[in-house]
Formats: sequence, C-alpha cells, structure tokens
Amino acid sequence: MAKKSDFKIFDTVVAAGSRGNVNIPVADLYTSTSLHMPVQVINGKRSGPVLFVSAAVHGDELNGVEIVRRLLRLKTISSMRGTLIAVPIVNVHGFLDQSRYLPDRRDLNRSFPGSAKGSIAARLANIFLKEVVKRSDYGIDLHTGAIDRSNLPQIRANLDDKTTMELAKVFGVPVIINASVRDGSLRGCAADMGKPVLTYEAGEALRFEEVSIRAGLKGILNVMRNIGMLQTKSSKSPRPPVVARSTTWIRSPSSGIVSGKVKLGASIREGQRLAVVSDPLGTNQEEVLARFDGIVIGRSNLPLAHEGDALFNIAAFRSVEHAEGLVEQFASRHERNPDSFED
Repeated sequence: MAKKSDFKIFDTVVAAGSRGNVNIPVADLYTSTSLHMPVQVINGKRSGPVLFVSAAVHGDELNGVEIVRRLLRLKTISSMRGTLIAVPIVNVHGFLDQSRYLPDRRDLNRSFPGSAKGSIAARLANIFLKEVVKRSDYGIDLHTGAIDRSNLPQIRANLDDKTTMELAKVFGVPVIINASVRDGSLRGCAADMGKPVLTYEAGEALRFEEVSIRAGLKGILNVMRNIGMLQTKSSKSPRPPVVARSTTWIRSPSSGIVSGKVKLGASIREGQRLAVVSDPLGTNQEEVLARFDGIVIGRSNLPLAHEGDALFNIAAFRSVEHAEGLVEQFASRHERNPDSFED
C-alpha cells in the first residue's frame, strides 16, 4: 500500500494520520478586524479520496453548520482513508449578519468561479475554489430552504453523470432531483472541473431541524463508505430513493392570510386543496389547489402571502404511492432517538 502523503492547504501542512485547523483569510470587516474561513482537515493514515463538506455558503443556512460539527466529533472519522476537508462556514460575513448574502448583497452561490481581484463575493468564491474544491475529488454542499421556507430532505445533483447519480442514491434521502446547473453555482463550477458534488437541501434558514441534521450526517457517512473512505457496514439498506420527474411551485392566487396548509412531505392529488387564502375580515377567500399528483418538498411557513408568492413546491413522480412510502419510512427512521446519534 502506498504511503500516505502530507496534505497542504493554504499555509498549513497536515501530516498523514492527523488533523489540523486552517484559518483561510477573507475580506476584513470595515473595522479592520481580521476575518477567516474556519477549515478542519483530517488526513487519514491510509491513501484514499479527498472529500470536501461545506456549509453556510448562504450565511443564514445553519443546519449544515451543525452537521459538520457533529461529523468532526465522530470517532469513526479517525480511522478513515483519504482526506476530509470540512468547512462549516463558507460565507463568514453572511453568517455573522445572519444573512443569506454577502455585504455587497451578492449571492455567493452565483459567484463562482470568482476572481482574486473582483467583488467581495468573487474573491471569496475564488479562494474557496482554489484552496478547497481544486484539492478535492468529491464534494457535498449543505443547504436549507430560505427564511420562513422549509425543504423536505432532498439531494439535488446532475444525475446525467453516472458517478454523481450513484452518490445521490447512496446518500439516503427519499427524494433526489435532477437539478439543472445554475450559472455561477458551486456545483456547476465543480462539475466543469470534473468533480462530482451533491447539494443536500433540508429544513429552514436560521433554524436547527433535528431530522434534517441527522439525515445529513448519515448521508455524508454513506457517501464516505461508498467512495472507500470508511468501512462498509453490514446493515439492511434503505429502499432506493425516487427521482422527481419535475418540480413546480404553486403560488398564491391572491393576497391575504394563508390557513389550512398541507404539511411538508404530504402526498397530494390533482385538484386537492392545499391551503386557503382569505382577507383579514374573512369576507373573501380563495382555495389553493394542486395542479397534479405529487409530494410537497418545499413549503412557505408564513401565514401571510402576497399575490404570486410561492407557497408549495411540488415534485411529480412516476408513482406517488411509492414516493409517499419512502417519505414515511425516512421520517420514521430519523425521528427515533432524536437527541443522539451513534454511527
């Protein structure tokens, strides 16, 4: 077996069989206070692939920060092959401000590959790409829904790529979406470099959601086993996930107070009432109806809506009954013992 090499990232060398913390400088605050992106590298004793796990590319998406924290505390990581690059907070500025965006109001996930001499978003994208993505063979990027909007745990990926499709299947969530790559996204930029990246979406911004956290942690371990970083476990495999044929947002037909909303993860039928929008006096009300059979994979949590506001994200499947069974099985499996996690 080949001898494992030291791993160099930014100005730090992490010896084989050890872990090291790396503080990658990003744009200082305008108080001249220095700011750094915190990174931990775990360099295994034995050779293997390099995987990055990143969170808070959008600074208000917190579930992933907790997933990375729990991942780094697992004992099993100390015996892994290869190298893990863990970045719990990519968008440090947004994290401090509890904001999705950077101080220049740009979206970091639309700023890749960036530039060393561009905007603050471009510079952050550039250094993350240079120091993390280019050194990796695979990546998992952790996200949530926006403020007041929840996502059912799901994987979004380029499923036309065979390797990416395999990783998406083993992650262990009930729904995977063949999501087109958006210009300037981390996932799209990594794909151009030939590096498979999964986007895990689950929960709501500025909130910890335990089932989403537990599922994300388990999914990362499943991927690490699949690519040979961890030993495989002899346990009963969950049923394979279903691939959504399409997803569509159902929007509010009028402005008003929203009530009677169906739950996240609910299976729905064409023509079913999803919610009711009424004026504050209750004089006029309008039903929000499903346009096709599917599963609710995203939902607005606000009881208020303007005309045209997105209320429900519905995914269509070849068999809604099969997808419904997977969602129920997933929820049951991850709701057990919610206060602890043992690998």
